[in-house]
Amino acid sequence: MPQADVKRPGSMLFWFIAIAVTAIACAALYYAAAGRMVNASGPELGDSNSHFRLVLAGIDADLANGTLGEPEAVAAKGELARELLRHQGEATASSKNELGRGAILACAAAIAMISLLTYAMLGSPGLPGQPLAGRAEVAARDIDLDTAVSRIEQQLASNPNDLRGWTVIAPVYLQTARYAEAEHAYRRIIALGGATAQTQTSLAETLMLQADGAAAGEAMTLLQSAAASDPGHVLSRLYIAAELTRTARYDEAVAAWDAVLALSKGNESWLAAAREGRAVADNRGVVPAGAATGAATADAISQMVSGLATRLAAEGGTIEEWTQLVRAYVVMGDLAKAQTAYDDARAAYPRAFERGELDTIALDAGLQGTTP
Repeated sequence: MPQADVKRPGSMLFWFIAIAVTAIACAALYYAAAGRMVNASGPELGDSNSHFRLVLAGIDADLANGTLGEPEAVAAKGELARELLRHQGEATASSKNELGRGAILACAAAIAMISLLTYAMLGSPGLPGQPLAGRAEVAARDIDLDTAVSRIEQQLASNPNDLRGWTVIAPVYLQTARYAEAEHAYRRIIALGGATAQTQTSLAETLMLQADGAAAGEAMTLLQSAAASDPGHVLSRLYIAAELTRTARYDEAVAAWDAVLALSKGNESWLAAAREGRAVADNRGVVPAGAATGAATADAISQMVSGLATRLAAEGGTIEEWTQLVRAYVVMGDLAKAQTAYDDARAAYPRAFERGELDTIALDAGLQGTTP
């Protein structure tokens, strides 16, 4: 059977539905436009001027009994006459604008015929529906990140004072490790929109990431300013407490951790790290090794450490597991492997407040990437 015969039933069904819908629409148009009387009584239609005669009689009665004076009666009659003329003019215009039923039917039929003939010449009812993914409005949304960033950068090049553009692109720079561009973007945001606790903390974070996690100098100043401007801002206080712990300023660190923990409601994701950081600071940075040293267990410890290192390198792990690995290497005296594990841990957890105990171990062991 030819392909055209296969498609014919579907095409006929389309035309049947199209004609039926058009007929219904024309019937609705005719019904809505045809003249009908709604809630009209016989006397009102028979004499549309009866209301004005009653008003005029009332004016004459008021003039006769002295309620109105002659000037007021003349003015009232003049206003009534103007109202009567306006009413008659509106009625005449309405009657002129009304279409007869024949004209309405002719117009509806013409519209239907023109619509159907136009679609018959230009439309393609037999074609399948276009997939959603292929439509232009959907394709316009399928823009990759690099293209979007490039467009924003072009816009900012022509309008460097576009605060919204800088606000959109700064977090993208930060998440894609373009720290220098992120620093510039956050400085523009602060210059254009003013400093807030969040923007100051974000700028400090970009400076810390460029300094291997150290929050010294300008970064610490920004964090302290953010914490002072917003007493409830947690992230800036976490960074401050972690930096104080990392630099062995334990008394200040304990107070900073306590300030952060006071803001907790008990279910935050950062709570465990804050408690651990507070414990390290309270213990003056002394972390028990907790490993056996007997010759009989040396091989078992080595195998455990090797297995942990292999799994973390392949799959990643929690900050506690990275801390355990670095501590084990330090205890075993293998500082080269400890340094490698510490570098991998900092790459996996770039935020210093997550690495409180780990940074303390690295600092005590003299590993690179920490500030004494």
